[in-house]
Amino acid sequence: MSTKRSRVLVLVCSTRPGALGPAVGEWLAETLAPSARTLDVDLVPLALGDLRLPFLDEEEHPSSGVYRNEHTRRWSAIVGEADGFIIVTPEYNYGMPATLKNALDYLGPEWAWKPVGFVSYGNTSAGTRAVQHAKQVVTTLRLVPLGATVAIRIGEVLEEGRFQPAAPLAEAAEGVLAELVRVAHALAPLRERASAVPGPVPGSYARRLHPDDAPEVTVVQRCCWADEAIANGTLAIPPLHESPEEVRDWLAEWQATGLWRDGRLLGMVRTRRHGADLEVGRLAVVPDLRGLGLGRWLLRTAESAGEGCRRILLSTGAASSQNLALYKSAGYTPLPAPTDDGVVHLAKTPSR
Repeated sequence: MSTKRSRVLVLVCSTRPGALGPAVGEWLAETLAPSARTLDVDLVPLALGDLRLPFLDEEEHPSSGVYRNEHTRRWSAIVGEADGFIIVTPEYNYGMPATLKNALDYLGPEWAWKPVGFVSYGNTSAGTRAVQHAKQVVTTLRLVPLGATVAIRIGEVLEEGRFQPAAPLAEAAEGVLAELVRVAHALAPLRERASAVPGPVPGSYARRLHPDDAPEVTVVQRCCWADEAIANGTLAIPPLHESPEEVRDWLAEWQATGLWRDGRLLGMVRTRRHGADLEVGRLAVVPDLRGLGLGRWLLRTAESAGEGCRRILLSTGAASSQNLALYKSAGYTPLPAPTDDGVVHLAKTPSR
């Protein structure tokens, strides 16, 4: 499961003056604030009316991701950054508001493989027919609707014109958020794979590592470099001792690639330019998947950043025989060692 904070967009859909929607949205945000802190979630309230989206006015099909208008690009960025959605909607004539349908229709890939929960309100049906209507649309966009919902019957929550929901509705709202976070974490690999590079083993994919990946990288480092410590007879190996905060710092500085499958980090490598040279480091593959070519694939991926460089440089422990065999077979040759520090430095001239 990812350790990245989830970003959940709470979308209040009614644009009718005097509508109940803003009061429901405010209650929802206040009710869910404690659970959001516990679940490591950022709740982002947004009134659909504030977007000022006209009826769909883009020339290209939304699936293309080509947007001509600034209001579409703004909406795309908001949805693209979200990991999931809670839609607060009334029921109009057995269906969802046209404003919600329009907002959904504007975009395509930004919605895919993200969970969506519903908080509905209405009279006899408590807005549930609007939710059923919306589910037909959201599933077409590859949004994943939750089973948990909140259905508010207006006549039961208004006291002298004020919105006063009972405790069971708050419990239901907390259930929606909890389920949404679980599903968002489960769907994360699908979202990543959609825009990532296919990896060397079935189901794997590669993407750039970010500072938010520091916990996973820390675990892989300590797992992988334990063998290096044994082989070289020393614990003085930085990857064994770096804290998640230190890993976060270098992830912000280096270009790092991670190989993933089903939310698990299988391997990684990092690169950076230093003058005319490309430095390669932290090449690692989890122990149970070694011998399948993952390390060689990651090394080639790292080397692809070396165009225009004079040399590609890397290093490993002097007693790390498997690493040395891999590097030498890939065309690296040892450099003269200025000191006997138990480390072998190697170089390769990139292909022209």
